[in-house]
Amino acid sequence: MNLFDERAGAPSSPRSLGWYWLRVIAQDLTSPGRAALAVMVVFVLLATSGWTAMRHQKPPQDPRATAVSAWLHGSVAGRRLPNPDTASAAAISRFFASLSNAQARQLADRYPLVVGNLNGAPVELRYRANQQALGEAEQWQLKRSKATDLTAEGRQSALQLAHRFGSLHDPGRQILAFDPSGRGRVAEVFGDLETAQRTAVVVPGVDTDILSFEKSVKPYSTPDGMAEALYNSERATDPSVRTAVIAWADYTTPEGVGLDASTGAMAEAGAVRLNGMVRALPQNTSVQLFCHSYGSVTCGVAASRLPQQKVTDITVYGSPGMRADNVAGLHTRARVWATRDDTDWIQDVPYLEVAGIGHGTDPVSSSFGARVISAAGAQQHTGYFASGTESLKNFTRIALGEYESVSCATSDTSCRAGAAAA
Repeated sequence: MNLFDERAGAPSSPRSLGWYWLRVIAQDLTSPGRAALAVMVVFVLLATSGWTAMRHQKPPQDPRATAVSAWLHGSVAGRRLPNPDTASAAAISRFFASLSNAQARQLADRYPLVVGNLNGAPVELRYRANQQALGEAEQWQLKRSKATDLTAEGRQSALQLAHRFGSLHDPGRQILAFDPSGRGRVAEVFGDLETAQRTAVVVPGVDTDILSFEKSVKPYSTPDGMAEALYNSERATDPSVRTAVIAWADYTTPEGVGLDASTGAMAEAGAVRLNGMVRALPQNTSVQLFCHSYGSVTCGVAASRLPQQKVTDITVYGSPGMRADNVAGLHTRARVWATRDDTDWIQDVPYLEVAGIGHGTDPVSSSFGARVISAAGAQQHTGYFASGTESLKNFTRIALGEYESVSCATSDTSCRAGAAAA
């Protein structure tokens, strides 16, 4: 086969052309030659996607590591503090239960970057700690924005971060996690997490960081906007159900469509963090995951480790694959739902896995076995939570447990068959 043959419909940009030819090759991987050729095309693709430019980045500073070090040398009432990186959420919960309110607040005020990210710590205490950490981070970045030893670009970057930290620091916002290290990680809660009967978790994908967590233009395309849109839709649909939604950008995502986005390494690390967060949620809530783009890879890797009795639904949208051949390969008792709009560019990504590159079977394909739902009206790759879309309506129905109202991608009702009894 001549890779330089002109074919109708082949895209013109180098990156799109790479994906196009990999899809062509992926149609028949029965021969070793084809598999080797697919790997070659992948590496050509990565070279045109910025991998070589990204792999030499300097390691980021880690303010939280500094805070953890100070915490491990601290104490309260003569008692040593538990290791935040090894203690279970249950052990952390027991530790804080043994403290007075004054002692707990003292720890939150002294070590905000630790307490604010501590699974098992009281939710309200984490909100308090993160408000303090955000205020401190905002002031630090404002100071840097005026530093004469920084370049103009560095000062502008510091000012952008200061504005973002200031926005997150607004009174009334419930920040469940905040870490300014590197590109930054954050999670925000909508609703009352401690009393929620059902808790939805939005898990975002590539290029998510502290700066892309929220925006004023097309807010529904950001993790925070997705979560807020879902929460508002839930409240409008059935205000009698006690719900909460978490915008969970508390893991490091790939930058761009490069090597990291093509493998499961970052999804593996993210799955550990996702599992830890879900296990620390109140026992009286069920959990529904909504996983976008590379976030669906993270959810796929995490599926078998998540508490089976707590996670009732996993919904993926705009997914490049879940690193599984089919639903059975996820080893979960949760209902698995999938959707993709016809305008979503993710459909051009080859759904295969070769030598650890790629994420496997297309979740909306019949061979995968997910419950495929309608995304009518969605706007390309990031518009699934736009107002009036069938995708947002379906996500709301799943989040509320109204499975009999879910609309399938096709005219039949197979996607919701047996869902209520599952």
